[in-house]
Amino acid sequence: MKNNPMASAVPQEKTAPHRSGYFGLLINLIGMISSICCIIFGGIRLDSGFYLYGGTLLGVGIAGVVAFCILLAGLKVLAPNQAYVFTLFGKYYGTLKTPGFFYLNPFVTANAPAVMNGAAIGAVQKKNPANSTETSISLNLSKKISLKTRTLDNHTQKVNDAMGNPIIIGSVVIWRVADPTAAVFAVENFEEYLSIQCDSTIRNIARLYPYDTMEDDADEKTLRGSSSEVSEIMQQELAQRVKDAGIVIEDVRITTLAYSDEIAAAMLQRQQATAIIAARQKIVEGAVGMVKMAIDQLGEEDVVVLDEERKAAMVSNLLVVLCGNKDAQPVVNSSSIY
Repeated sequence: MKNNPMASAVPQEKTAPHRSGYFGLLINLIGMISSICCIIFGGIRLDSGFYLYGGTLLGVGIAGVVAFCILLAGLKVLAPNQAYVFTLFGKYYGTLKTPGFFYLNPFVTANAPAVMNGAAIGAVQKKNPANSTETSISLNLSKKISLKTRTLDNHTQKVNDAMGNPIIIGSVVIWRVADPTAAVFAVENFEEYLSIQCDSTIRNIARLYPYDTMEDDADEKTLRGSSSEVSEIMQQELAQRVKDAGIVIEDVRITTLAYSDEIAAAMLQRQQATAIIAARQKIVEGAVGMVKMAIDQLGEEDVVVLDEERKAAMVSNLLVVLCGNKDAQPVVNSSSIY
């Protein structure tokens, strides 16, 4: 089996070494207060003429203030459904996904890609496909990765179905980040990556099925008649594509499905014709049954004796009345049919 180069390039996720944030804060406060006291006593000693002792205390105090200010950078606060991915001098240091107050190595760097507004991705691409990436990306100043369930509105795109008919299709994707380490290191921007893979998946799946079938073939899947099954297939393929980026696809649903404008009128006429034919078939079947029942009942109760010619005339008249589009206009015949 061939290894995935994307998966091999991503480091194995591990928990970043950390301590309680309250313990780290206490140590830093004690150190900061001690450094300030050294500065104060050093200044007093300098005024008293103890230059060596006072200068030493003053230097230690200043160095302590600077050092403990740097160490305060190790304090991190993490809310529920958020994650930090840290590197230390270019190497993967660890990941934090548990909410709480932590103290880490102050020299670690939190890594996070730029943020894309998931609800606006499709709209930006629709308005300006060439610059969709540039106009929809903003900086993630907090460096935290959200693990919450999010929605990607893919809006609409024009594709060809299995019969070559241009259709308009749009979908909504419910997703979340399950592996923040892979989301940061596997792709440049996981939200942009998801949006592009969603477009590609919908296009590839939509062209495998017809929009609708005009024949009575119940086994054939169509985009309109089997939308749930097609959505599940889209979900499976999209989940497989974005799996290595640490993204889990929870649901995919088709939200827009229609013929493109250039063939919508023709397809509407075709659907109307098919519906009219199907309705006419039902009407004729019912009319034939009613005529047969009427003739059989007249013959059984001896209401009137009908020869073959009278039966043909009655069948013709009844079919005209039952199958006509307009109300029948009665005509009184005072003479014999012969």
